[in-house]
Amino acid sequence: MGDTNQTVVNGFILLGLSDVPYLQVIFFLLFLAMYITTLLGNLLLILAVRLNTQLQTPMYFFLSTLAFIDICLSSSIVPQIMVNTIAPGRIITVLACAAQMLISLVFGTTECLMLAVMAFDRYAAICKPLHYNTVMNKRLCIILNTGSWAICVINSTIHVTLTFQLPFCRSHHVNHFFCEVPPFIRMSCKDTWLNEVAMYTSAVSIGACSFSFILMSYVRIIFTLLKIRSTQGRQKAFSTCTSHLTVLSLYYVTGTFTYLRPTSMHFPETDKIVPILYTTVTPMLNPIIYSIRNTEVLNTVKIMVAKKHISKLVANLRFVANKVN
Repeated sequence: MGDTNQTVVNGFILLGLSDVPYLQVIFFLLFLAMYITTLLGNLLLILAVRLNTQLQTPMYFFLSTLAFIDICLSSSIVPQIMVNTIAPGRIITVLACAAQMLISLVFGTTECLMLAVMAFDRYAAICKPLHYNTVMNKRLCIILNTGSWAICVINSTIHVTLTFQLPFCRSHHVNHFFCEVPPFIRMSCKDTWLNEVAMYTSAVSIGACSFSFILMSYVRIIFTLLKIRSTQGRQKAFSTCTSHLTVLSLYYVTGTFTYLRPTSMHFPETDKIVPILYTTVTPMLNPIIYSIRNTEVLNTVKIMVAKKHISKLVANLRFVANKVN
């Protein structure tokens, strides 16, 4: 297509989830409730790990890292959804769109790798219990953590750069609720084979390989669990793994549906609903699932809440005593 048909991009209009007024109010309240739940749940999880010395282990180090990722991933997307739901303009600048795409990609792909790292941690704890502290030493934890971040920052930067080098001459109306790579590839009037190859390569190398590694880890874990004679010990190990598998199923299935589908299999409404699951619902469910399945985290949170109530009570009594005097 010639240059004459191309339009200079100054910004985009995010069409959002709905134009029906009462649905917009419902969506706004729903996302607000999910965002508050996400922030409170993940912050409590991080505080519980930080305050309880018994939780200073590799498992909880990665769990608190996952909670931090979930807070940042949700914060990079959900506020934009709420603004676009009630705002009349729904316009986002190119710079803001690129920033949102980069940030959400970094945290989304890092969560993908972090889930794989957590699966390896569970494998080492259950299959190699006598060598766990040797295998999952502090140096390896730091390497796995920083390595995951470095890979995902480089990967995301490449995708955002390739995306915004495309000419968007068909329309500046994005049929989505935030800036994500697939809708922008479909908007371009240029041949996007390089972008698609890069997207599929990244999805396979990071997503599919991580999921395959997780499956291999859990196959080994299951075989190990079957050898445990103690029913109580087997149930406890299964309980730990079940929470992880629950998050994995929701996150990888929806993410794969979005990034590994051929561009010909494009369904506008489905393409808007599915990303909600791995960008909004999963970050909200992660702390709930891990806390419910983990008595140590639950007990620490209960102590934190109890201390807060006690401190408030003491402060109120002091206030009343000062008034009386």
